[in-house]
Amino acid sequence: MSEAAAAVNTMLDRLLPAAIGPEHRLAEAMRYATMGGGKRIRPFLVLSSASLFEVAQESALRVAAAVEMLHCYSLVHDDLPAMDDSDLRRGRPTLHREFDEATAILAGDGLLTLAFEVLADPDTHGDAQVRAQLALSLARAAGANGMVGGQMLDLEAEDLELDIGAITRLQRLKTGEIIAFSCEAGAILGRASETARQALHAYAHDLGLAFQITDDLLDVEGSEATVGKSIGRDQAAGKATFVSILGVERARAQAELLAQQAVRHLDFFDEKADLLRGMAGFVVARRR
Repeated sequence: MSEAAAAVNTMLDRLLPAAIGPEHRLAEAMRYATMGGGKRIRPFLVLSSASLFEVAQESALRVAAAVEMLHCYSLVHDDLPAMDDSDLRRGRPTLHREFDEATAILAGDGLLTLAFEVLADPDTHGDAQVRAQLALSLARAAGANGMVGGQMLDLEAEDLELDIGAITRLQRLKTGEIIAFSCEAGAILGRASETARQALHAYAHDLGLAFQITDDLLDVEGSEATVGKSIGRDQAAGKATFVSILGVERARAQAELLAQQAVRHLDFFDEKADLLRGMAGFVVARRR
C-alpha cells in the first residue's frame, strides 16, 4: 500500500494544477485537499485490479488518481458546515477551516470535474470506448444513485429510525459504489470478461460493507489523534449505525465475516489476487 500510495501521489502531483495565476488560491486548495495524506485505499484497489489483467501502469495510475480526486472532493463537501461541519480531516484542519467555505466548495467542484477530465483524456487509454465506460461507470457510482444519493440518505438519517437493511443500503450507496468502481476499473481497462467483472463486484460489495462497519467501530472506539478526523459525531447526532444496532462485538464479528466472504469471491483469479485478499484483512484490522 505504501508503494502504491507513493506512485499515486506522484501522479496526483503531475495532474493537479500548479498554484500560479489569479486563481492560485483554488489550485492551492485543491492540492491541500488531495495531497494531505490518506490511506489511498481506492487507488490501491484500482491498481490491484488492473494488475490482474496486465494493464499498463500509466493507465492504471491515471484512473487511480482520478478516483482519489473524486473521493477527496466528497470529503471536502462532506466536511462543510451544511453537511457534517467537521473541523479535522486526515489529522489536519478541514479545507473550509484552513481556507474558507466558498473556496472549499469550488475546490471540491474542481476536483470532481478534473477527475472526469483525466478519465476522458486519451493518455488514460487509447480506446475511446474504454474511456467512455470508465466515465459512465464512475458517474453512476458517484451520482444520485450512488455516493451523492447515499449522502442525502445520511443527512435524512438524523430524523429517521433506520433498520439494518436501510443502513446497509445507505452505506452501499455512500461508500460501497465508489469502492465497487475502484475494483472494477481494472477489468474495464483490461477489457476483461463479464465473469471477471462480476467476481470483482461481489468482492467489492462485501469489502465495502466491512469497511463501513469498521469505520463505525472506529467512530465509537477510536481517538481523534489516531483516526485523524472528528469522532463520535454519528452518536451525538442520534444516527443509527451498524454499531448502534448490532453492538460492538456483533458489528466486529460481522465485519470479519464480510471480509472472509470478500476473499472467497477472488477464487476466480487464483494467486494473482493476493493483494486484494490482503486488503480485506487490512480493512477490518485498521485503526484509522
